Amino acid sequence: MGQTLWSGESEFGAAGVAWDWVRMPYGIVSMVDPMALVTNLQFLNGEGEVLAPIESAIQLNGIVHTLPWQEQVQLALATRH
Repeated sequence: MGQTLWSGESEFGAAGVAWDWVRMPYGIVSMVDPMALVTNLQFLNGEGEVLAPIESAIQLNGIVHTLPWQEQVQLALATRH
């Protein structure tokens, strides 16, 4: 088990998202709870209103699934052995 943090800079400052992961059989790593992401990002709808937490979680999951985080975790685990 562990936690992953991805961060970066934008024109509005630093942004980040973190989540817990667990190692599954055959070396697969998976998010513990896709709804339990931690972030300082705020998502807005087309009218500029802040999205509800569930809607934000959906947006965050879309972002996380584009990141190569599983590969990075597997590399880190491989170097620990």
